[in-house]
Amino acid sequence: MTTLEITAPDDFHHHFRDGDALQTTVELAFKQFDRCLAMPNLVPPVVNAQDARRYRERMCKDGERNLVMTLYLTDNTTPEMIQEAWDTGFVKAVKLYPAGATTNSDFGITNYTGCTPALKKMAELGMILCVHGESTDQTTDIFDRETIFYKDIMVGLIKSVPGLKIVCEHITTRDAVEFVKQSGPNVAATITAHHLLHNRNDIFKGGIRPHMYCLPVLKREEDRKALVEAATSGSPKFFAGTDSAPHVVERKESSCGCAGVFTAHAAMSFYAEAFDGAGLLDNLEAFTSLNGAKFYNLPVNVKKVRLTKDESALKTIPESYSFSGSKVIPLRAGGTTAWNMEWL
Repeated sequence: MTTLEITAPDDFHHHFRDGDALQTTVELAFKQFDRCLAMPNLVPPVVNAQDARRYRERMCKDGERNLVMTLYLTDNTTPEMIQEAWDTGFVKAVKLYPAGATTNSDFGITNYTGCTPALKKMAELGMILCVHGESTDQTTDIFDRETIFYKDIMVGLIKSVPGLKIVCEHITTRDAVEFVKQSGPNVAATITAHHLLHNRNDIFKGGIRPHMYCLPVLKREEDRKALVEAATSGSPKFFAGTDSAPHVVERKESSCGCAGVFTAHAAMSFYAEAFDGAGLLDNLEAFTSLNGAKFYNLPVNVKKVRLTKDESALKTIPESYSFSGSKVIPLRAGGTTAWNMEWL
């Protein structure tokens, strides 16, 4: 048996969805994390302070939660909108989606130069830009879109607003890891549990596996290994962001399924597996509980959790969870994990 006590973890990239879905997503997320950063890609998206306040109220209707909010960056976002959001005290970041890159990204950026005034205001305030880093050029191979984005877009974005703090969200490639490492202290990255544990072969194991399809898509084994090395390194540039992204089963198991892997139910067990596999459990606390808070200039959580690995008492993961009038299929549905987490 292995036991590890750490500061309560943060998730700096979570998709809660909206409406009836919140009954499931909020409960599961806060069983795993003490603080979560809520993504803004609703329909319609969270584009201003009022939207963020109302969305947060909906998520907290059954009790206050430690929720950090984001705005959705559009071609129409102004410096005044940024200031108003910052003044709420709970909007700490703005999410950049290249238009058409992923789920509910149709309102995203089409003109990177046009958003510069808003980005400069963010840099002035210390507000963070969260970037979904993928090219939307449909002639670019889907497995290369992240690499192309960091090569062609991100370098110019950083140069245009040098002081801006940027989180490269859910990075998936060796190239993205190297980009973050070589960038200044104002650039960091989140890494998901599923990208640490899986590679692109898992999408096609024995047939099409729609619940393994996400964006950015799972990559090569060499990329997965690079992510594990980065996450477990102890570097303050890398921290946890699950990108837990639930969809009703009918929207996943269809002729044109949605992108998103649902991991909120056991995210910390999955992260522990990855760090244990690398023999670097001592660095788990920095990745899940310290690095993100420091980068966001937020206080470290006061609560503690205990993670326990017991091969003789495997925990079975449910086949599904009730979700938005239907059900959602979790990562490793019907499978097991030897890791369990309890709050102290």
